[in-house]
Amino acid sequence: MATVHLEDVCKRYGGAGALSAVEDVNLTVADGEFMVLLGPSGCGKSTTLRIIAGLESISSGRLAIDGRAMNAVPAKDRDIAMVFQSYALYPHMTVADNLSFGLKRRGTPKVEVERRVAQAAGMLGLSELLARRPAALSGGQRQRVALGRAIVREPKVFLFDEPLSNLDAALRVATRNELTRLHRRLGATMIYVTHDQVEAMTMGSRICVMNRGRIVQVGAPLDVYRDPADTFVARFLGSPPMNLLPARLRRSAGGAVAMVAGGEIPLVRWSDAALAPLLSGGAEASFGIRPEDLSLLGAGDDGQPSIAGRVAGVEPLGAETLMQVETDGGEVTARLHRDARAEPGAVQRFGVAPSVCYLFGPDGRAVAADCAVH
Repeated sequence: MATVHLEDVCKRYGGAGALSAVEDVNLTVADGEFMVLLGPSGCGKSTTLRIIAGLESISSGRLAIDGRAMNAVPAKDRDIAMVFQSYALYPHMTVADNLSFGLKRRGTPKVEVERRVAQAAGMLGLSELLARRPAALSGGQRQRVALGRAIVREPKVFLFDEPLSNLDAALRVATRNELTRLHRRLGATMIYVTHDQVEAMTMGSRICVMNRGRIVQVGAPLDVYRDPADTFVARFLGSPPMNLLPARLRRSAGGAVAMVAGGEIPLVRWSDAALAPLLSGGAEASFGIRPEDLSLLGAGDDGQPSIAGRVAGVEPLGAETLMQVETDGGEVTARLHRDARAEPGAVQRFGVAPSVCYLFGPDGRAVAADCAVH
């Protein structure tokens, strides 16, 4: 397999002063790693993937695969295989011909072509479908053929550009699991583009979060989830996303507290030194709490740190209940036990565990804490 290294990579369209689609991207994908490029539409993730594939030129910076500079190397000579969102299968060819076409074009011996096609078909459950054409396949089967066409190449790097977007929800989950098992089986270097944070969390060895053409944060999925670098990552990674509310900080007899949504939350995760700029300057911070870390309080729970609001909506989902709450700092979502009940319009208090709270400065960057969230 291979290591992929991007150093100060930029991509600009147009002349001088044009906006950058990708700006100062520095990223190393280790040998055998499953790296997920995650972000909203237009963030530069697909452009970065196409740069690695050789489908887009680099305006400045350096791309290397296994230490070899690739800036001027044509796509066909990079030893990569790419799986597209649209499958890109030849409609007039059978599954077997689609799988073998690239190998035959490269002059691979017939016996080797047959071996690789049979191996990939067995791996992906396509052995009974080799005589069919794409029109006779389901969406999931077509996607597996596209995967198989990449596998038979035995490339150094696999690239995936939102390959599950065209599948229905159930098939997306099944194919996602197939890809994860495939990565473990092959031990291959894979780079996967998606806007779906569930795919990123469940599939990636590491996540690279991008926004406006730049890398915001790179790390293991749970590390990024538990320790977001800024409010963009905090809101983007999580479903429902993290609740962010304006807060004022003040000192109390027991230590610093955040005044937020009708409550006072002790800031136990931060030292006085970390909070000093916000306490002394009187700047408004953003207080963060995940929906799953809120609890519905009853009449006898007055002593707990909490926030208050009016229930705007209740969504019983079977396994859990989501509750939308209007507070004086904005709307909050609480992910509660499936038996949680509250009438829309009722004023409720929600418990907040100080050990799982987040704090972001006026610039949106996370305030470094001394104690990690677990």
